[in-house]
Amino acid sequence: MEEQKWELYIPSGVKAENELFNGFGRRELLQSMAGSLLGAGIAFLLWLCTRNVAFTVVAVLTGIFGSVMMCTKDMNNQSVVDQIGNMIRFARNQQIYPYRALKEWGEV
Repeated sequence: MEEQKWELYIPSGVKAENELFNGFGRRELLQSMAGSLLGAGIAFLLWLCTRNVAFTVVAVLTGIFGSVMMCTKDMNNQSVVDQIGNMIRFARNQQIYPYRALKEWGEV
């Protein structure tokens, strides 16, 4: 009897959803819009303090650019926002596992 060899073909570079550009899809767009709004709020507070239009415009553009860069996924399918979320989730998990040593296998 002849043995049958099974091969599995796993394509690389296939995306689960449509992307606007490489590593940036609808989910990342919503995240960066929220970050841009937060940056615009901070820029507004800076404008209230300084009344400098040029400084405020630079702050708004920095907030937009920074939020897009932090939400864009890399080759490992992780963005800066995802990585920070993973770090927070890891820090909240149990880190110490106390145990008691018991007698083994019926030793008396």
